[in-house]
Amino acid sequence: MAPTPERHDVLVIGGGPAGAAAAYWLADAGHDVAFVEKKTFPREKTCGDGLTPRAVKQLTDMGLADRLTAFHRYDGLRAIAHGITLEMRWPDHSLYPQHGYVVRRRDLDHMVAKHAENAGAALYAGTEALYPLLEGGLVRGALVKDKESGTTREMLARYLVIADGANSRIGRTLGVQRRRNYPQGMAIRGYFASPRHDDPWIESALDVRDRKGNSLPGYGWIFPVGDGEINVGIGLLSTFRDFKSVNTTHIMNEFAATAPSYWGISPETQTQEPTGGRLPMGGSIHPKVGPNWVVVGDAAGSINPFNGEGIDYAYETGRMAASLISESLASGSGIPLQRYPHLLNEEYGLYFKVARLFAHVIGRPALMRELTRIGMHSRTLMEWVLAIMANLLRDDELGPAEAVYRAAASLARFVPEPGGA
Repeated sequence: MAPTPERHDVLVIGGGPAGAAAAYWLADAGHDVAFVEKKTFPREKTCGDGLTPRAVKQLTDMGLADRLTAFHRYDGLRAIAHGITLEMRWPDHSLYPQHGYVVRRRDLDHMVAKHAENAGAALYAGTEALYPLLEGGLVRGALVKDKESGTTREMLARYLVIADGANSRIGRTLGVQRRRNYPQGMAIRGYFASPRHDDPWIESALDVRDRKGNSLPGYGWIFPVGDGEINVGIGLLSTFRDFKSVNTTHIMNEFAATAPSYWGISPETQTQEPTGGRLPMGGSIHPKVGPNWVVVGDAAGSINPFNGEGIDYAYETGRMAASLISESLASGSGIPLQRYPHLLNEEYGLYFKVARLFAHVIGRPALMRELTRIGMHSRTLMEWVLAIMANLLRDDELGPAEAVYRAAASLARFVPEPGGA
């Protein structure tokens, strides 16, 4: 006899930032919510490990501010390009703090998932969602598999939150797809022991070169973890002409070999082999909502094309979805959930539009070199660029941001496409 299926108000697929945030806010609102994570905590996750002020705000709103103080705090960004170094603090903002943290994802995701569980969400780690269960055009839950025992069971729910990451098996099953004309990212990172592991700045190399001085595509980062190690990585966008043929391991090795000597990076100081993955960006995943399901975080393509940051948007979209589902549960109607795409567009529409344009700029190395060469000679300009890239513009700056987009769009018409005349 088959076991009686579990029933919940909401089932969340995925225990990363977006899924754990959705589970926390739903549980905090008093709903019966369960979330499944195919791996067991703590688990590794390829990431730069950096938390921007936007992410810090979301974690603070969840009541985790005190827990964050156990990790490495940093003050801003050190940008390096063309022989120039600029150290820029996070901008002053009425909503967001002027600091960030570097937290390994194995620690961060475990902390937030347990916090959601403590709020009342039922956490099922080591449990993989195999496919959604459909009935009468509605998702009524998912068939899940316990990884340790190999047994499967049905978990039923009135609403489903899809937060299973960039590859999103559940999303694809429901017809969710990535728009191919939107930028996609590719990143690789590793860890090294370093005497500067507690540096107060995260570092970004905007002009990456190999050991012979030849320019390489993409940008590099070095994030001090504060525990004796640093996170070193390379990011690349699909707008680069030869994206599919790029050897990211080669670029990573060259970047590590040419990084500033004060980091002490060498093959002997490497503590973990590099790992990488592809990242859907700029809101590239559609549709993001169905009659009683919603897609959040990386599964929704909610990654910033400017800098590859996705943690803050995962927390924000998870929270947004939870709020709408809570409203739907209270009203007994799925209509409130249908506002999700509209709210996403209000919050990120213009910003992601500007970012997608920037992605095409950064995909043209010669143009990018000239822009960074000009920018690095102006601290004021670069501080403003930092605020834009991290999505930390104040409300009174949204007008200029739109003006910049329009000006950049006009300029882009006169910039030839790669391989064009």
